[in-house]
Amino acid sequence: MLSPNLMSAPADCCICLDEFTSPASLPCGHSFCLECIGEYWRISESCQCPLCMAVFPKRPQLKTERTESEAKPLKAGEVPCDVCPARRAAVRSCLVCLASYCSAHLEPHYQREDLGRHLLVSVAKNLEDSVCRLHGRKLEKFCRSDRTCICATCAKTEHRGHHVVSINKEAAKNKTKLKRRRMKLQQEIQEKLSVAEDAERTAGLHGGELPAELWAQTRKLIKQLEEEISRLQERNAKLEQLLQTEDNLHFLQRFLHSCS
Repeated sequence: MLSPNLMSAPADCCICLDEFTSPASLPCGHSFCLECIGEYWRISESCQCPLCMAVFPKRPQLKTERTESEAKPLKAGEVPCDVCPARRAAVRSCLVCLASYCSAHLEPHYQREDLGRHLLVSVAKNLEDSVCRLHGRKLEKFCRSDRTCICATCAKTEHRGHHVVSINKEAAKNKTKLKRRRMKLQQEIQEKLSVAEDAERTAGLHGGELPAELWAQTRKLIKQLEEEISRLQERNAKLEQLLQTEDNLHFLQRFLHSCS
């Protein structure tokens, strides 16, 4: 028969509602995923248990049950940990440290008070592109006056008085524009495909009856249409790839570069 403690112990983390990943025990006895409780404390004003609401004056040392995983070859698109000698795949990037970490080397960001407030984001290949080169802060604003991504300090100094909006708002606006542009592009492709099919059908049905000059013009038209369709399809593929960029900052940076 199970003891009351075992019966009441949750099988999943109550923050992410999933199976425990690197379980971490608090002094009050409750356990959470190390990343879940670390992120919970980063955005909270105080360190407390999400379950019993016990408050800890200082960030407590968490008891973890992490096991060292075997280093595996990096897959395409994966970013290596900047600290790990074994070059394990990074799971998070820090915008303050400007480094990416595997789960083992990310642990200090959830354990230490001085690292606990650092902003962790999804793994990014070029972290320097996410930070203001002038003030060293995250690029989270967009200046419509100068059409550039800026940080909060830039908005109060160099870009004071300019038309400044959030990165998310500007990204949403431009994604809507791109979706409309892509719809028009797809319509144009369909129209040219229809014209090309009609020309092919005419050439196939009446090819032997057409004068040589008209036949040559028809074949030239078909070739031109095929080339135009190919170019339009290539542009459509690039727009689709751009729209699939999840990070709004990186989307805006790529969008601005494509428009320059």
